[in-house]
Amino acid sequence: MEEKHMQRESMQFDVVVVGAGVAGLSTAIKLKQLALQDNQDLSICVVEKGSEVGAHILSGAVLDPIALNELIPNWQQKGAPVTCRVTKDKVLMLTKTRSFPLPTPPSMHNEGNFIISLSQLTRWLATQAEELGIDIYPGFAASEVLYHEDGSVKGIATGDMGVGKNGEQTANYQIGMELHARQTVFAEGCRGSLSGQIIKQFNLDKNCQPQTYGLGVKEIWEVDPSVSSPGMVMHSLGWPLDFKTYGGSFIYHMEDCKIAVGFVVGLDYQNPYFSPFEEFQRFKTHPAIRHYFANGKRIEYGARVISEGGIQSLPKVSFAGGVLVGDSAGFLNMPRIKGIHTAIKSGMLAAESVYQALLTHPLSENHNFEAVSFEENVNKSWLYRELFRARNIRPAFKWGFFVGTINAALEEYVFRGKGWWTIKHHGADNLSLIPAQKAQLIDYPKPDGVLTFDRLSSIYLSGVHHEENQPSHLQVDDEKAMISVNYKIYDSPETRYCPAGVYEIIKEENGEVKLQINASNCIHCKTCDIKDPEQNIHWVCPEGGGGPNYSNM
Repeated sequence: MEEKHMQRESMQFDVVVVGAGVAGLSTAIKLKQLALQDNQDLSICVVEKGSEVGAHILSGAVLDPIALNELIPNWQQKGAPVTCRVTKDKVLMLTKTRSFPLPTPPSMHNEGNFIISLSQLTRWLATQAEELGIDIYPGFAASEVLYHEDGSVKGIATGDMGVGKNGEQTANYQIGMELHARQTVFAEGCRGSLSGQIIKQFNLDKNCQPQTYGLGVKEIWEVDPSVSSPGMVMHSLGWPLDFKTYGGSFIYHMEDCKIAVGFVVGLDYQNPYFSPFEEFQRFKTHPAIRHYFANGKRIEYGARVISEGGIQSLPKVSFAGGVLVGDSAGFLNMPRIKGIHTAIKSGMLAAESVYQALLTHPLSENHNFEAVSFEENVNKSWLYRELFRARNIRPAFKWGFFVGTINAALEEYVFRGKGWWTIKHHGADNLSLIPAQKAQLIDYPKPDGVLTFDRLSSIYLSGVHHEENQPSHLQVDDEKAMISVNYKIYDSPETRYCPAGVYEIIKEENGEVKLQINASNCIHCKTCDIKDPEQNIHWVCPEGGGGPNYSNM
């Protein structure tokens, strides 16, 4: 494989950003703003694995504009797609047949916020970046971290397309490109494949708790004008979840008679028969919910994991040669169900630290430096204060719905995050499943094709596409364990937790059982990389341009 690496062409930049989401683009924009103020020539490159900027971007999404105001104060005059101001907050407690209104917790008040499409906002940010002279390359998947001899990060390499799991070359083999930089910004979003390698390589998580995750499943609907209330934000808790499972719904009324509806479930759930996708479909049938969609049309579908660990799970965010920003590090406020403003702010803080470090460190081809002030800048910012105040709400739900809810009320109305204690999280999500023989079987109803749907018809609406002849980007370390452990002990939970129908159990005529992986269905949610009991499944970047193609998510 060394010969293959020597054939790569390389390009040199001051800064390479991996991922054109809001965190990566905000980092690049702030860097360029600082350089232009000082008449400095700063070369910045952003690579994005999606076919276009925004194609892989999914969020609820309600935007707190605080960080956008700081980054681009005149965003309204510049035509940012941020126009649907929140007009009403509503929280419901659901039982199987009834609903009860609850007071909106202070952290969930959305006065001054906006309902947006994050994929559209990301595309707009990309145009702002390009106007500043930043190079953006969609369709290029960063597949490898490059290091100097001293161990500092040198940059990244884009995918060597057509290379199999063991390094064998396939017929359509193409050599990737090496992008070298004085600083590399990892902004891949939650559970980034290269970010995970960086955290492990530099032991960045040695002083924090294991990250914990949630899976968000989302649909966009065109609805009847009679039920459309642009600006209304509604959340629910309770049914269809049991009292051991953390999660809830969101319904955001957008403009033009569109509604964003979704369900977020903590991946620390215990029952291997549990299916986040099916729970979401059941939720839409509730008497208090179904009328919104009764005469509507589902037009888009997607899913993505989010980081729920907050400040307890935040790793060290700088290292020799680069930084982690956005949800690659875990800058998300779970009680507020918001991570856009925190991602933008983390990128801005990173940019300020990286820029100062670039000015003070001489050029060198043998090593790269660490932007050591990033950690300090975070700790002094409103970003840290916001995450610190919210730290004790999510972890208390490890004791169940009632204890978690009581604790949340106390934190919101009494302690307000000022207590001297910090509650620990439950631990790694992959360790939470109980054996199937001890679990209750869940009988999900068949989809009706009107309100509820199956996975295959859903992923069609995600626009997902992968070249069929490329090696699978879902790599299994021990295929036998997928049967001896996953199937025999947990009844193959991957066939239920995957929201895209990637994993199937095939029973042969001779009685043998095998796992079939339909990698072309994958919508890059990363759930399998997190929830597999043995951590046996690894998500790696497929060819650039593959995956979902979201337009309004």
